[in-house]
Amino acid sequence: MNLQTIKQRYGIIGNSTGLERALSTAVRVAPTDLSVLITGNSGVGKEVFSKIIHGLSPRKHEKFMAINCGAIPEGTINSELFGHDKGAFTGALTDRKGYFETYNKGTIFLDEVGEMPLETQSYLLRILESGEYIRVGSSKTLKTDVRVVAATNVNLQEKIRAGKFREDLFYRLNTVPIVVPSLKERREDIYLLFRKFASDFSDKYRTQSIQIDEKARQIVENYNWPGNIRQLKNVVEQLSVLSEEKMITAEYLVDFMPQILQRNLPAMSPNGNSAEDFNERDLLYKVLFDLRKEMGGLKELVVELVKYNDLNMPENMENYPSIALPSSNMATQSTNYNRFIINEEANNNISANPDNSVRPIILENKQNDATFDRMEVVEETLSLAAMEKEMIKKALKKHKGRRKDAANELEISERTLYRKIKEYEL
Repeated sequence: MNLQTIKQRYGIIGNSTGLERALSTAVRVAPTDLSVLITGNSGVGKEVFSKIIHGLSPRKHEKFMAINCGAIPEGTINSELFGHDKGAFTGALTDRKGYFETYNKGTIFLDEVGEMPLETQSYLLRILESGEYIRVGSSKTLKTDVRVVAATNVNLQEKIRAGKFREDLFYRLNTVPIVVPSLKERREDIYLLFRKFASDFSDKYRTQSIQIDEKARQIVENYNWPGNIRQLKNVVEQLSVLSEEKMITAEYLVDFMPQILQRNLPAMSPNGNSAEDFNERDLLYKVLFDLRKEMGGLKELVVELVKYNDLNMPENMENYPSIALPSSNMATQSTNYNRFIINEEANNNISANPDNSVRPIILENKQNDATFDRMEVVEETLSLAAMEKEMIKKALKKHKGRRKDAANELEISERTLYRKIKEYEL
């Protein structure tokens, strides 16, 4: 069964690399009995992947149970999962089977496993290692054959360091990890999901499906969607109910959802590298950072030239506050500081540098040379769009027109690069 068929079967919308990687991993691990840990932010659809694993496994004809570990009180979770004997505690009037006994031979999906109490984690670890467990209030060891798929939206490594999650249980659950990308990491899928939710709503309530214009689409695709797919679906349903017009404009969308224009600076990962998938806005930040780096290098070059060549500097240095001049003998300040050329003869007569350090460039003042006119200072454009266009042109030239390699160089998606090429007519 190919990925496209699986997407249609389970209602999965999207073609992003991260989504297909997670889906491919789920398909490969499904025929085995290995434990799986699904990680991802709240609302990304982790439960769908657990159903895919169960539906493509040899256990597909057995029962499937999804359990929210964070929704069961700490005092009753052991009884819920493993059962109890009559009289085990106040109110235990009869024997009760737990989920691991009821769903024997099937699959149990433990959502929010990071919220499971430490005592319960010990029971779960024993089941994963030997299939054995004991009911609450009993001394009889029982066995079960259950496939465990767990999910969490928190960092379990941090929980381990805080002493709130067992390290041995983490490695037992994390036999095969699946990372489900958030919506902001698969921006090319946002519009597809918007259309899908709008179509589903119109089919269910027999109304005309809403649409969005191009500007509204750009706003929707560039919003971070902290609630992920769940939030996007809610917004589409609200617009379908409340909007009198079926064509949603950017103005109406911003008025309806003012926070949709909020932007955050690109976050840096703990290892110091930037996020893998930069959106269009982050490309502008990259241009600015690169420009700042180049300007810093240019300032260092100017300082070195002044230091080694005893150059005359402009009278009013207050216009250059960011240039720290070295303390050296300066000639009398003059406004003719732009009339310097390389003195090739002086450079050729310099003896070899014994320590192989970089040789400074020697300049000669040619104030009396009439062949040199005063230079004209051309102010560089500060337009972000112009700088962005230039960066894209350089990347395409460097990679000989290969868009995929150019997109990787710019740290943006191929789709964003293609849209920019059309926008700038490159």
